[in-house]
Amino acid sequence: MNIGDKYKIHCYKHNGQIYQASEEAIILDIKDDYIVCGNNMVTVTENDGRSYRTKELAIIYFYKNNWFNVIAQIKSFGLFYYCNIATPYIIDNDVIKYIDYDLDLRVFPDNGYKILDRNEYNYHKKIMHYPEAVDIIVKNELKALIKMKKNEEGPFNKEMIEYYHNKYNKLKNEGII
Repeated sequence: MNIGDKYKIHCYKHNGQIYQASEEAIILDIKDDYIVCGNNMVTVTENDGRSYRTKELAIIYFYKNNWFNVIAQIKSFGLFYYCNIATPYIIDNDVIKYIDYDLDLRVFPDNGYKILDRNEYNYHKKIMHYPEAVDIIVKNELKALIKMKKNEEGPFNKEMIEYYHNKYNKLKNEGII
């Protein structure tokens, strides 16, 4: 894995079914405990075959040890975050893979936030038989993610998002991506 390399992103559910696939993520940084990717106007395909194209540049943090990933969405009317409670990522050939555990954290430009999909989590927990250990991890990781957001750490540090935004644009302008 190197800066500028192109990967796909595959999101799975606990039962092993693919849930969502994204055609492109450009590696922007490689750290000991996470990687940072960027993509812009990429096609995302849902498990039912429907697809859509994203509308803005996204900076995505995937963690090796934390059960979440963070997508900073750089929109014309502000910086939004969509955070998935999910397993740490793995790399399989040219694909970044993780298991999504339904709960999401949405952060708005005014720094407010909302926890999404609690009902979906409870439903999938029941029908997919999430082990108690997974339930404990998911709840603890959601708390850790909210704390990280409140302390403006990692991806919630707007200067870091601007840094990676500029890095993405530089790679694009140099024809690397």
